[in-house]
Amino acid sequence: MTESQVPPAHSDAPEALELAEIRRAFDQAAASYDAHAVLQRVVCDRLLERLDFMTLQPERVLDVGCGTGYGLAHLHTRYAEAGFCALDVAPAMLAAARARLPQPGWAQRALTKLSSRSSVMPLWLCADMERLPLASNSVNLVWSSLALQWAQDLEATLKGLYRVLAPGGLLMFATFGPDTLKELRTAFAAVDDAPHVNRFTDLHDIGDMLVNAGFASPVMEMEMLTLTYTDLKSLMRDLKGIGAHNAAAARRRGLLGKTAWARLEKAYETHRLEGRLPATFEVIYGHAWVGDKTQREDGRQVIQFNIGERRRKLGLA
Repeated sequence: MTESQVPPAHSDAPEALELAEIRRAFDQAAASYDAHAVLQRVVCDRLLERLDFMTLQPERVLDVGCGTGYGLAHLHTRYAEAGFCALDVAPAMLAAARARLPQPGWAQRALTKLSSRSSVMPLWLCADMERLPLASNSVNLVWSSLALQWAQDLEATLKGLYRVLAPGGLLMFATFGPDTLKELRTAFAAVDDAPHVNRFTDLHDIGDMLVNAGFASPVMEMEMLTLTYTDLKSLMRDLKGIGAHNAAAARRRGLLGKTAWARLEKAYETHRLEGRLPATFEVIYGHAWVGDKTQREDGRQVIQFNIGERRRKLGLA
């Protein structure tokens, strides 16, 4: 996830990511994820707190990037009568989430709730978030905690989320901003000019993408969270443990040699503060609502009315 000559973060476009590499990394990390996902749980908890201010009581909930199911379990407690669909690109992550939620009858209730007209939405869905195999207007709440940063095309992904949300539905998410792991990115710049740290989309750009996708009045917030480590190996161990590998298509294959690793450690040491090495994470929280969906893609407004009702009001029937 990095790069060498680093201009201001907000001016950098995210690199193209490889879906196969993302899936492989998270499959490998499924067993170790919970032991290393301290920050991910903090962010998920803060995102859950934001639901306290929402009056929505969804019938159908889609968790995009459910991981090992930490957020999904809390959502199920909050919306006990709702039907749920858990989506992740990594089969091992879905298996871990399923193991976390073994309540008798839960799966059957969810499948029943997720019935839509003549089809049933699957409960455990292994799929790319950019290509959702779900019916339009089929869910009321889309929830995503620290998954959207892995989208290959974020704007296309947001348009897909808008499509599956029913009118009046809510998108709530947390993702990473461009200053995430800025210390590691800068340190890698002293080693080579290959991308080693994934770049992330700026808050304002995400807001524009939400509007372009059709969402109404997006609300965006940002906070900086910092984890500290005794040494660089501990940080890298955490990143590997949660599956946060470099998935850039232009990444350099293979491990760092001893000389390159020594240069990386030396460069990172310049960030040491009060005896600890910091790792900064820029966390972006956002939510946006879906309107009545009566506006066409070309901007024309669709006005719907009942002709028979209009005739009665005019005294013609």
